[in-house]
Amino acid sequence: MTSSQGFLGFWETTGSAKTFTHPLDPALLDAYVPRSARVLDYGCGYGRLTAELAGLGYGAVCGVDVSAALIARGEREHPELELLRCPGFPLPFEDGAFDAALLFAVLTCVPRDADQTAIVGELGRVVRPGGVLYLSDVPLQGDALNRERYARFAERYGTYGVFETPDGGVFRHHPPERLRGLVREAGFSVLKERAGSVATLDGRTAERLQLIARREPAASAPSPGPASG
Repeated sequence: MTSSQGFLGFWETTGSAKTFTHPLDPALLDAYVPRSARVLDYGCGYGRLTAELAGLGYGAVCGVDVSAALIARGEREHPELELLRCPGFPLPFEDGAFDAALLFAVLTCVPRDADQTAIVGELGRVVRPGGVLYLSDVPLQGDALNRERYARFAERYGTYGVFETPDGGVFRHHPPERLRGLVREAGFSVLKERAGSVATLDGRTAERLQLIARREPAASAPSPGPASG
């Protein structure tokens, strides 16, 4: 998980003890990311999916998260993994250092537009041209509980879809087009979408949206015209 600095306290305390439930779709991943790929698990939390990737045979996997408590937990539970605490940007990786990146249930923990844009943009930097972003997150839900809390917290946060939970967390659900737009703005083209249901941290069920997107080559500068003489 990750969060903007203003909401990080939850992930250093209550949130760091949560059992994360947002599942990987191994078949979808396998269709686009070979086992030889260098994979970044951004917002890895305590390394749950990082460990799953390693178990599936991905041999070059790194997890990063902003939360010191979650990374410390990951180091205890998965000492064999490469897990790094990275509280800000730029990440300590060269441009194009990875063949693929995962962004799983991360944006739902980041309520502010600018912070979301920064995260996806940084992944656009560290994923090589032709590489893959696998994003899975929670779109706006249509049930009565969620519609009520979206409305209740919309004025406080200035965004419909942001809400608080009783244990102190602040989360955000998104119009699907926002998720697609963030990916496009960071230089990725969506190749595949898949919807489904997932368990949430509070034991409920939510719809999710998965996106597989390809990093486009950077636009080349126009060639200079012929010199005049």
